[in-house]
Amino acid sequence: MIPTLSQMLLDTPYVGYAYSYPHKMAYRTLSPPIPLRDLWASERRDALFLYLHIPFCEMRCGFCNLFTTANPAASMERQYLDALRRQALRVRDALGTFQIARVAIGGGTPTYLDPDDLHGLFDLTSELFGVERGVPTSVETSPRTATPERLQVLADRGVDRVSMGVQSFIPAEAAAAGRGQETDMVARALGTIRAARIPTLNLDLIYGLPGQTVQTWLYSLEVAMSYAPEELYLYPLYVRPLTGLSRVERERQDVRLACYQAGRDLLLSSGYTQVSMRMFRAAHAPDTATPGPVYCCQDDGMVGLGCGARSYTREVHYSREYAVGRTSVKGVLQDYLARPDSAFDIADYGVRLTDEEQRRRYVISTILQCDGLDEAEYRDRFGASVWDDLPQLAELEPLGLAAHGNGRLTLTELGIERSDTIGPWLYSPAARRQSEEFVLL
Repeated sequence: MIPTLSQMLLDTPYVGYAYSYPHKMAYRTLSPPIPLRDLWASERRDALFLYLHIPFCEMRCGFCNLFTTANPAASMERQYLDALRRQALRVRDALGTFQIARVAIGGGTPTYLDPDDLHGLFDLTSELFGVERGVPTSVETSPRTATPERLQVLADRGVDRVSMGVQSFIPAEAAAAGRGQETDMVARALGTIRAARIPTLNLDLIYGLPGQTVQTWLYSLEVAMSYAPEELYLYPLYVRPLTGLSRVERERQDVRLACYQAGRDLLLSSGYTQVSMRMFRAAHAPDTATPGPVYCCQDDGMVGLGCGARSYTREVHYSREYAVGRTSVKGVLQDYLARPDSAFDIADYGVRLTDEEQRRRYVISTILQCDGLDEAEYRDRFGASVWDDLPQLAELEPLGLAAHGNGRLTLTELGIERSDTIGPWLYSPAARRQSEEFVLL
């Protein structure tokens, strides 16, 4: 039986991160496979989001459940970049007429690649997808790989946002999370990023790490703020199956909620604006209301390239298989490298979204943002009232989790705090069952 929201609120605030809905664990083999040309034919293609996935890192952090592998052989890097270009050619042809509105290169750690290969990635986006300077582009990096040579490539190619996971500015906490990094290395990397004059720096920090206290968490946050990042993402620690931390038994006090509250209050008092439970934006950040399409990589219309990339249309989400364990990741990677060109013409692994799932997806993606859900926009998109489609939303306001007025449903401070409960609570029984039945390898 699915618990009620009231029952879920009695448990931990950290039920699950609703990063994208449905979760990739709900994906299965698509039978029959769907030709990409048919899949995209009825989609709007004038403002697509292009995502490139580089599944390589210099180390595998203890909390990481992303699709990545550490320190691959040079031959695998070369094979991967070749397969990425082969896939890109087939996908471009399947899309027909299109325009790219935003680009993200993630992983893994894209700056694990050497400068020449980084240039090659940008050549791919410009030659095959018409991406030129001025198209908003974000790239992920790490303290060890944020070198002057690599950052110069990003600056030269017009990247306007760099995101780096620091997680903690206290070496002992980082080491306990399976992330070997020294403070001097992090400081050099941040200095290099700032010297490259890339407009937006985002830093990721994690609260709830082994040995962390509210006081040490605030120290890391204050050090992060000393670099004046335009964005900060604060992530609660989740110890997930098959990650390094899941294999180490630790008894620790759960300080995540106290850390979140203290961190939120510090950032708000320092002039940051809260965008969601995780995201905070500085007052000096570039104006997000600039002309042109504004796009979210979790919304419909995303074209993913690479072994771990997802692609989103309104009715189908597709990707390669999901894996976390080292052996399984290697197997999925080898399958991707060996695929003939024609195999990139189809979607053969993913999930079909029913009309109900499309509506739930829209609600989850909007209500967990501080701006909330616009009822008129929902009606324009789906031709119905959100209250008729999801009557369970009426449970939020009496519990003090949301406020309803002026045609919007917005989460309260308590509601934002409980985003990782509210998101999973809105999952459909089918999506919940599919994820629970998935065997993680």
